[in-house]
Amino acid sequence: MDARKNKDSFVPIYQKLYNYYREAIITQKYRPGDRISSINEMIDDYGIARETAKSVLKMLSEDGLIIQKPGKGSFVTDLGPLKKKWGVVVPFFSTHVEELIFYLNQEAIKLGRELEHFVDYNNWEEEIQLVGRLINQRYEAVIVIPTFDETETASFYTRLKSGGTVVSLIDHTMAGSYFTYVIQSYDLGVKRAVSHLLQRPSGTLAFVKNNIWLKRNMVQELMQDSFQNFISENRSGHDSIIISNVHDISKAFIIDNKIRGFFCCDDNDAIRVIGRLKEWRIRIPGDISIVSYGNTEMAKYYSPAITSIDPHSREMAATTASIVQQKLNGEDVSYSQFVLQPQLIVRET
Repeated sequence: MDARKNKDSFVPIYQKLYNYYREAIITQKYRPGDRISSINEMIDDYGIARETAKSVLKMLSEDGLIIQKPGKGSFVTDLGPLKKKWGVVVPFFSTHVEELIFYLNQEAIKLGRELEHFVDYNNWEEEIQLVGRLINQRYEAVIVIPTFDETETASFYTRLKSGGTVVSLIDHTMAGSYFTYVIQSYDLGVKRAVSHLLQRPSGTLAFVKNNIWLKRNMVQELMQDSFQNFISENRSGHDSIIISNVHDISKAFIIDNKIRGFFCCDDNDAIRVIGRLKEWRIRIPGDISIVSYGNTEMAKYYSPAITSIDPHSREMAATTASIVQQKLNGEDVSYSQFVLQPQLIVRET
């Protein structure tokens, strides 16, 4: 870190250094028990006064982030006893996420635990900071729906020292087989949706993306690839087309492209598509069929009730809670991994 940058900033140098070390400790660049820079090292590295270096270490010590040992140096504090609290970190809030949090909260209540949720806005740096902070605050479990680009977070989870906190990924992960997770097979869910749509007379099947969230969405990329590949492999006389957003759909677009089916990445977008088709007097499912992903209450209770892929949110929550409980019972859950198979629920669309 070059603490001498932004000299004209109103933030004093001691505050910049404190913020740097605090974040480095929380995100475990410095792990519990690690030695951090001494006063003399700070002076040499950052060109600061001795009193400034002493102030930084004093602030970190007062916050309980480090322990100063005379003659030995300053060390990151070991993590203390766990609290009966679970934290859930999510990249955004949607009906699917709301449902998942609801079921997780039910499981937490059964075990006499309090559950809180936090949003990282699909920002990998915020995800790491939140997870690290909850571990430092001694939450018993930290359950994470990862940001949609996990290329930056995989190394963090690999080197993470949780001090007994159960850290589990849920819903999806693209990061390989090194972590505890309870996820669904989005690839299988898409294939089951497409298999249903392929029963339509030949024509074009449309994949409706949702590009509202910033940065890369690896899950949506996987779903799109699965959609196109499965249609291509089946050679059923159907073509595929990708639609960036519901707003790009018009009556003329549907007619020109001979669209016979829509696959929507969530129930909310399916409702928006259905609304447009109703307005244009296009029959559902007579002229066009629709399948969504999520099977939330919106799919069940909307009219017409939406054919949707059920990701088994209740089962994901229950399995995650079981992992936490096993850890509390002294079992090793380091590599507990479950992949649930989504199910097609056929309704009226």
